[in-house]
Order: sequence, then C-alpha cells, then structure tokens
Amino acid sequence: MNAQPLSEDEIEILRMGATGAGLLVTVSDKSFFDTFKEAGAMAKHLVKARGASESPLIRRLAEGRGTGFGLTASAGEVESGTLEALRSSAELLRSKAPDELEAYRDFVLELARSVSAAAGGGDNAEAAVIAKIDGALTESGSASEQPPE
Repeated sequence: MNAQPLSEDEIEILRMGATGAGLLVTVSDKSFFDTFKEAGAMAKHLVKARGASESPLIRRLAEGRGTGFGLTASAGEVESGTLEALRSSAELLRSKAPDELEAYRDFVLELARSVSAAAGGGDNAEAAVIAKIDGALTESGSASEQPPE
C-alpha cells in the first residue's frame, strides 16, 4: 500500500463527506418521522463499518462523531458542503492513499443507500441525491485523467 499518513484535518474532511452523504439523503425528502428511521440506519451502518470493514481507514472514519454540519444547516448548505467534501476526499485519497479510494467510495455509497432504504417514499429525490454523491466521488478523477489539450 502506498498510503501516506493522513492528518486529523484530512480525516475530518473524509468523515464529513461520508456522514454528509447520509445526511444529504435524509434532507432530500423532508418527512419528520422518516428522518428518525434514516438517522438510525446511518448510525447502524457506521457501527457495522467500525467492526467489520477490512479497511483501517473506513474503521477510523466510522469511529468519529458528528457530520460536520450544525443543527441549523440548510439543505443547500448540507448539499454544497457534502459534495465539496466528497470531491476533496476523492482528490486526497487519489494523491495520498489511492488503495483506499475504492473502499471509501463503496462505504459512502453503501451508507447513502442504506439511509435511502430506511424509509419508504422519496425514492426519486433520494436516487437523484445518490447520483450526485457518486458524481462527486468520480468527477474530479475522470477530469484529471483526461489528456491535456
């Protein structure tokens, strides 16, 4: 593995992207009772990753608390902050820990999907958000892999 050590600030960016993805799915369909189910699904997914992930990075991310967003953050703030954190996370992992990028991407997408599946309804809105999450994790890599003009 060619991984360089990650600073605590870098770990927090990775964690904000992952937990923000779950939160973003939750705020995409604003149903009060569904929010509790979705928050529970996110917590269960993190607990499972903490104990079962083969990736030491994913286990470390799952140990943390919080999402990096305050209680008063708007849906727009959650979306822009999460997508930026995911783009930064992908770039960071490409440069410092490329062997962890696939595990991180899988972890984030599985987390978002588990939150989405926790409550009925909102499927179209949640699917659109998951597509944005996936795009944020892959877009900067595909752009950097294009040959220069």
